[in-house]
Amino acid sequence: MSAASVKPLFRAVSGGGKKPHPAQMMITGCERQQRRPDEGRDPLDFDPTPPSATEAILREELPHVLRHGRVVWETAVGAGHIARVLERAGLAVLGSDVVDRGWSGDFELRSFLEYGAPRAGIQFTNPPYNLISARDGHGRWLSHSFALGLGYTALLLNTDWPAARINGMDRLLTEHPPSVEYLCCWKIDFRGGGAPPQRNSWFIWDENRPAPEGGGWLRKRLYKEGSDLGQEVLI
Repeated sequence: MSAASVKPLFRAVSGGGKKPHPAQMMITGCERQQRRPDEGRDPLDFDPTPPSATEAILREELPHVLRHGRVVWETAVGAGHIARVLERAGLAVLGSDVVDRGWSGDFELRSFLEYGAPRAGIQFTNPPYNLISARDGHGRWLSHSFALGLGYTALLLNTDWPAARINGMDRLLTEHPPSVEYLCCWKIDFRGGGAPPQRNSWFIWDENRPAPEGGGWLRKRLYKEGSDLGQEVLI
C-alpha cells in the first residue's frame, strides 16, 4: 500500500489550501507568543539596565577600574540605573545624556558625541544601540570613545554586535579590539517584558590590558549571581 500524500499538508502550511491546517495554526500561534511588539520601543534606544548586570561586571572588573581612578563617566546615564550601582561600589559618577530622565547626580544635558574632551578617563554605560551599531550608527560611539582618549571603557552591548562587517566595523575592531568580553550567561530583561531573545556581553577596552596579539580578544563567562562553585564535572 502506498504512503499517504503529503501534498494537502504542504498546501495548507504554505497557504495554498482554503483552510489553515492545524500545524499551520500551531506555528502561527507560537510566532505570536514569541514576537515582541515594537510599539513601546524608545526612539532614543533607552533600555534601563537592571542592577544585576552592573553588579555582575563589577565583581570581575572593579580592581581594574580602580587602577584608573574612582571617577567614572556614565555617558548615557538615563535615569541612573548603572550610575547608582557604580556609586554603591564606592565610585564617583559624572553623568551626561541627551535627555534628563531624573538622575539626581552630577549631570550634563549633552550628547556624548558632542564632547571634545572627556569628563573622566573611565566610561561605563549601556549606549544607545542606534549610535554604536554598524548599520545605523557606523560604530560612532566607540570611535568617539577612542578619539577622546579614554583609558577604560565598559559597554553593555548585544553579543552579536561585533559580527557586523559593514560601514568600517571590521577596521574599527581590528585597530581597537576589546581587552576582554564578558558573555552574560543569563538573558537581561531590560524592559520588564520577560527575557528577550538576544544575548548581551560587556565589552571592555582597558589600556592597561592590550588585546592578545594575532587578532581577537579574551572572552569570559559572566554569571548573574557569581560563579557556581558546586558545578559538577562533565563525564
